[in-house]
Amino acid sequence: MARARDLGLRVLGTTSPNPPVGAVLLDAAGAVVGEGATSPPGGPHAEVHALAQAGERARGGTAVVTLEPCAHTGRTGPCADALIAAGVARVVVAVPEPTRLATGGADRLRRAGVDVELGAEQAAAAEGALAGWLTGVHEHRPQVVWKVATTLDGRVAAADGTSRWITGPEARAAVHQLRATCDAVLVGSGTALADDPQLTVRDAEGRTADRQPLRVVLDRRGRVPATARVHDAAARTLVSRAAGPAALLAELFDADVRRVLLEGGPTLAAAFLAAGLVDEAVVHVAPTLLGGGAAMVGGLGISTITDALHLQVTDVTRMGGDVQIRLRPTRHTGWTASTGGGS
Repeated sequence: MARARDLGLRVLGTTSPNPPVGAVLLDAAGAVVGEGATSPPGGPHAEVHALAQAGERARGGTAVVTLEPCAHTGRTGPCADALIAAGVARVVVAVPEPTRLATGGADRLRRAGVDVELGAEQAAAAEGALAGWLTGVHEHRPQVVWKVATTLDGRVAAADGTSRWITGPEARAAVHQLRATCDAVLVGSGTALADDPQLTVRDAEGRTADRQPLRVVLDRRGRVPATARVHDAAARTLVSRAAGPAALLAELFDADVRRVLLEGGPTLAAAFLAAGLVDEAVVHVAPTLLGGGAAMVGGLGISTITDALHLQVTDVTRMGGDVQIRLRPTRHTGWTASTGGGS
């Protein structure tokens, strides 16, 4: 299952609005004979890729899948039927299918005599590659990942407004990798005007990647000029005049976006945090002190320590001279795997 989860992570950002599923196929003796992950919309699902690799070796074997095989016909046929036709004897599933449209795969497999186990390492799968898709299923909005680079004293820019570069090359490379896992990258008009970012995915040599997320600028007053780099031909750009974070996320959800990277400044970050619409934070901390300048987040309307917005650290990684901290808010209005998703 760990390998299946990893396969799902490898296609994260390429499958929306479909879930990024990973599948591993074992033969009757327990040897791996096939692997697969969800293709972009319209292409084969993870199970079909794994079955194609395995061929006849799938007969009598076991399929390990991060999401319950679908039972409906959309742009592709039901994966449950493909597993039955291949003669698979057992299917191990992490996350049961939560949608009415695709549910029923496990029942169909069992009726065909296939042994099915549901809920194997469910929490890890639900909090991994499937998190954005599950947020969409349960909340009808994209998952929001807030990325910020800050000094040790919590500053994202110096007093004169300069901010390049707070963190080193390793952390900046990690940001491009993070962008590649998202369907959209979001900034506000203030960031677009102050930094003129391109918001594209680039490799270590600075070359633009083939696949680019949607660039989104929240610009209610039409302040960002047509000459800004977010309007170049490197990627698609959406300029939104949505009234607030919830309205913006609804707009993006309707555009099949399931995972958003929030790269805006302190004001936009505060708006999303105050609305309970940040699902994960990725904070790059540089061992630098400024003593003044823009804080990493604007006002949250919190006046006493007992009302503080707490976050749980999920991972800490050294990146050159900087530190990457991954966190999840613990006071949160959104869906999480631990509070009722995926079952």
